[in-house]
This record gives sequence, structure tokens and C-alpha cells, in this order.
Amino acid sequence: MLEIPVVLEVLATLFGLAYVILAAKKNIWCWLMGIIGSISSIYLFWFYSKLYAEAILSFYYVITGIIGWIYWDKPKTELPVLKVSYTAHSLFIVIGIGLSFAFYSLVTYVFTDAARPLLDSFTTVFSFLATLITIKKWISNWIYWIVIDAVTAYMYWSRDLNIYSGLMILYTVLAIYGYLQWRKSEAKTVTLVQLFQKLY
Repeated sequence: MLEIPVVLEVLATLFGLAYVILAAKKNIWCWLMGIIGSISSIYLFWFYSKLYAEAILSFYYVITGIIGWIYWDKPKTELPVLKVSYTAHSLFIVIGIGLSFAFYSLVTYVFTDAARPLLDSFTTVFSFLATLITIKKWISNWIYWIVIDAVTAYMYWSRDLNIYSGLMILYTVLAIYGYLQWRKSEAKTVTLVQLFQKLY
């Protein structure tokens, strides 16, 4: 494994940190910070750490950052925070597990030198899904991020991405902060049918 360029890792970390803080405050500028940080991460993950699923995830963050910016910028009034049912969460988790194993099979087939492919696949897939529900303002997105960030911190540490690992620990704390901030909003409860309608 090549030596990690520390300056680039620090910059990516700072932009990532700005993203989470602004997202917790429901500030639209969070998406721009996320896009810049993700572009830096793509380079680090692909060429240095061989965490290919994480590199793909960072590319996805660039795309969803653009989508999130557009989606949050549309309404004349602020988008409501949504509270969804346990049934929706069960479906979310089952889909996530299924996609994680499918992605794991793909990663191990295409990239024979992949590091921690199963763990990498799970954190990647659930990050994909958690980003979507962040855009849609599910209040529970922060609960998923708490788990994802804590697990990812361990994975990064095991690959000598020590600054990123520290960032993920901080993200875990900030995800708790984000959840508490969003709980102050008057959450709108939605049924499973309404939830599917809101995906479009």
C-alpha cells in the first residue's frame, strides 16, 4: 500500500466535517462541501488504500450531492422532516443486506486485491441508502449514520487511514448531534404507501 498523502486526507476530512455540521443544521451548503470532500476521497481510496467500494461510494456522493442540492433548493418552504414506520425500516434493512452481499460478490470478482471486501461492501451499500434518506429528510437517517460511521472508523484504521478513522469517530458524534437537532423539528409521520410515493 502506498503512503497516504496527508495533506489531501486532511482537506477531504475538513470538507467532510463541514458537510455533516451543515447537514445537521439543514443548510443546503452541506451538499457542496460533501461534493468537494468526496472528489478528494475518490483519489485516496482508489489509488492508495485499494478500498474500491469506498471509492465508488465517494463517486456516488458526488452525484447525490448534486441531487441533494437541487432537491433541497426547489421548495419555497423548508422540506419537512419525516418519521417513518418500523415496517419501512425493516424493508430498508433487508434490502440493504441483500444489496451488500450482491455488491460483495461483484467487488471480489472484479478487484482481487480488495481489502476487507465484505465490510467495505456493507458500509458502502448502507451509505448509499442512508444518503438517499438524508436527501428525503428521514429523521432516522442519523441513526443509520451512527452505525455506519462507527464501523467505517474501524475499517479505515485497519487500512492506515488514521485521519479518516478519526473523522469517522467525529462523524459518529456529529450524527448523534444531527439526530438531536432534527428531533427539534416537527416531524411529519408518513405511511409506507406515502413513503413510496415520496421516492419519486
